[in-house]
Amino acid sequence: MIAYLKGLVVLKNAESAVIETGGVGYEVFFCEPSLDALAEGSPAEAYIAESISMYGGTALYGFLSREEKQLFDLLRDAVPNTGAKKALDYLGKAVKSLPDFTRAVAAKDPKPLTAIFGFTAKTAEKLVAALKDKLPAAGLGSAPGAFSAPAGSYIQAMSALTALGFRAGEARSALEEAAAEAGPQANAEAIIRLALKRLSPK
Repeated sequence: MIAYLKGLVVLKNAESAVIETGGVGYEVFFCEPSLDALAEGSPAEAYIAESISMYGGTALYGFLSREEKQLFDLLRDAVPNTGAKKALDYLGKAVKSLPDFTRAVAAKDPKPLTAIFGFTAKTAEKLVAALKDKLPAAGLGSAPGAFSAPAGSYIQAMSALTALGFRAGEARSALEEAAAEAGPQANAEAIIRLALKRLSPK
C-alpha cells in the first residue's frame, strides 16, 4: 500500500497531478484547493489513500497534510453513501477553513456549512449528523490561538461577517483578535462589533 509520495510534479490535469518519484509517475487525485497549490516542475509531497473502484482499478488520492487525510478518511467512512470521489469533493469545501468547519459541526449547526462552505442544506445536515461526535474527538481543526468564545457565538459571528461579504480567512482572523479582547464569555453581538472595527478601512 502506498501511504506517502515525495517527488516532482511532471503533469497537472483538471482533477489530478502526476508525481514522479524513483523514475515512476503516479497519478494522484487531489481536492481543488490542494491541486491549485501544486505546480508543474515543482517538488511535491503528499499523504496517500488508495481506493479500489468497482471495476477493479486502484486510484490514489493525495493530501498535503495528515489533517486533510484524516478528514477525508472520516468523510468517506462515517458519512453515509460517501465514496472516495464524493469525500474528496466535501474535503475541497471543508479545507477552505478547517477550524471553522469543525466548529460548525461541533455546534451541530448546519447553517454555516451552507453559508460559508457552499454545501447544500441536505448535505450540511448529513455531515453534522455523521460527524458531530467524531471531529472533536479526532482533534481536527484545532490550532494555537484558536477562537476562545463559545462555539455558538463564533458560528453566529462568522456567519454574519461572511454574509456582509468578508472572506472566511480575514473574518476568522478578526474574530480571533476580537475574542481575545472581549473575553471568553462574550456574546456574538459584542464580538461582531469588535471584529468590524478591525475589518473596516482605516
